[in-house]
Amino acid sequence: MKDTKKRILTSAIMVAVALIAAVAEYYKIPAVRWLTALVAAAMVFETMRLKIKNKKFCALRVAFGAWLILVGVAGYFVGTKPWIILLLLIVIAAADTGAWFFGHKLGGDKMWAAISPNKTWSGQIAGIICGTVAAILYGLLGTDMFMPQLMWIGISVSLLSQYGDIAASALKRKLGIKDFGNLLPGHGGVIDRFDGWILVLPIVWLVMI
Repeated sequence: MKDTKKRILTSAIMVAVALIAAVAEYYKIPAVRWLTALVAAAMVFETMRLKIKNKKFCALRVAFGAWLILVGVAGYFVGTKPWIILLLLIVIAAADTGAWFFGHKLGGDKMWAAISPNKTWSGQIAGIICGTVAAILYGLLGTDMFMPQLMWIGISVSLLSQYGDIAASALKRKLGIKDFGNLLPGHGGVIDRFDGWILVLPIVWLVMI
């Protein structure tokens, strides 16, 4: 199976899992809370099993693993409010898709070519706009009114998700690896797919508590 088909199939499975979790939440089953914690646990496992030849980077791996444990704890508690997880999911997906699509279409100056050669400033700006629009639409669909705070949430989450992606790319460069794993065909590892969450969840949790 070609990588594109694998990517599409894997994406479809992840969407199906998200829908199942949404249905479970409707029936008062805390699926979102456990799903976010499970994803974070998979991230930690993935980090710890990395084969790093240079021993001086082992401490870096342990530090990143400790941060991912914090991501898991944050995801568990933020997951008690599924509507927040849904908002974050929509904003991060919109920001990621917008940055990728418009970054390729518009091109322009690279953000950090040495870390992530495909990311451009035009892509980042487009991602922020797309994520912010998605947050505003989420509010309009849910309450039929414009909620200004969602605009700031959209901007903040879009930025944090993009810099989480960049942080993961920088770590991969440092460790000399292409992907964190191969658990998700066409996407790489769990961290490669959910790297946009590694800064978002802990900061959202800190704001909530």
